[in-house]
Amino acid sequence: MLHCILKANPCSTFMYVVDTRPKINAMANKATGKGYENENFYSDIKFMFLGIGNIHVMRNSLLKLLEVCELKDPTMSEYVEGLQSCAWLKHIKAILDTSLFIASAVGEEGNSVLVHCSDGWDRTAQTCSVASLLLDPSYRTLQGFMVLIEKEWLSLGHKFTDRCGHLARDLKETSPVFSQFIDCTWQVLQQFPAAFQFNERFLLTIHDHVFSCQYGTFIGNCEKDRIDLRLPDRTYSLWGYMLHNMSDYVNPLYKRNGRYDTMLKPNTGPPNIRFWRGMYNRFDSGVHPRESVLDVLCVAKDQSSSLEDHLQLLNKRLGAMKALLGQNSVTSCDSLTDSAVLSDVESDARCRNAASVPASNNKLLQSTEAVVRGNAANSESPSDCESGIDVKSLRISQCSLEEKRSAELRAGELEMEANSVAVEWKTLRNVHNCSCLTQFEYFSRKYHCWKCGDVFCTRCIDKHTALPGHYSQRPVPVCRNCYKEVKCNV
Repeated sequence: MLHCILKANPCSTFMYVVDTRPKINAMANKATGKGYENENFYSDIKFMFLGIGNIHVMRNSLLKLLEVCELKDPTMSEYVEGLQSCAWLKHIKAILDTSLFIASAVGEEGNSVLVHCSDGWDRTAQTCSVASLLLDPSYRTLQGFMVLIEKEWLSLGHKFTDRCGHLARDLKETSPVFSQFIDCTWQVLQQFPAAFQFNERFLLTIHDHVFSCQYGTFIGNCEKDRIDLRLPDRTYSLWGYMLHNMSDYVNPLYKRNGRYDTMLKPNTGPPNIRFWRGMYNRFDSGVHPRESVLDVLCVAKDQSSSLEDHLQLLNKRLGAMKALLGQNSVTSCDSLTDSAVLSDVESDARCRNAASVPASNNKLLQSTEAVVRGNAANSESPSDCESGIDVKSLRISQCSLEEKRSAELRAGELEMEANSVAVEWKTLRNVHNCSCLTQFEYFSRKYHCWKCGDVFCTRCIDKHTALPGHYSQRPVPVCRNCYKEVKCNV
């Protein structure tokens, strides 16, 4: 089988076989009849032992870590010594080192790699999934990460029910294998924040629902268990819920194209392996900042998008008003020109008659002026003289009335559009509770109403509607009161 795998890659003269166990453990398993590959039988294959602890070592390490996190007012030395004695960060580093070796062998050297451990569904799933994350940028997206979990964990047969302790079975089978994978993903996310489409809240939500059993995605030890339990028919999928609330998990720093489209090479030196405060001290008050930097960036991005959409509509309205004012000025200039022509004709007639007729003959002068006015009127509109009605003045008055009414209507529309978009949004810093008295935590998403600019929880801002002040007329999140107000004004 190994030679068939090697022949499938014509660009490589050898392949790696990575055993994720420590070599001493592999030798102990060999004594019980399990063992590992004999190097004497394979001349073109390189064997590597990369020393990741088994499920029992990881379980004990997590228990010690939790004891450190539960210390009441520990001193610096107690806290640092506790972290060192639990060796949790050491295990995270070992998983990252193994995954980086696999990714480098495939991505840079172009060699094939076969990965296995004692059973194949714990450390193998960890290292292969993290290596895929480093190699393929599609797995760093929201949907791509879901596909990665389906491929490397669910389809591969990771024993979620046993490892997560969903049922009261043998506690020796429990182990934080999947939790370590989430932790390793977070470590890479901290070093390359612009390479991932999802944020820290996305990882924590997945980790929460692995243990909550609220969705049927992670119930069962293998695919057969999920089919036998008819989970697709009897439960909902976690992925559907997360895709519906995708805006909660989007990373505002994500760059789709650029230098992050290639393989990621995280620095696995000891100073770069960090303790994940958001996971292990998540509900401790006083250890988190008052506001998340990523949430503040998301709010700034949403507010800028709202204001740009509103500005685009206002520019359109200003253009329409300028065009209207231009038409009115042209109409006024035409009226003034007609009056000036009539005045010039009358004054010329007066001058000519004054030169040829004596000043005492007023009747003749008046009759001459009347003839001139009549000729001027006939040259403009014969029908006006025949009917005896100044139709032109009537038309002008009617147009002015219609323009006045339309101007009043447009003014009301402009006022409604201007008041339907919040220009200033409330800051997140000093908001601790929603209007429904729901208390905000550090990892609780705070939502702004795009109409009033106030801050609400996810339950109080479950409405989306288009605002009159937006040019795009796309549905945006609004609170319930603003939603009723917008619908009443439509």
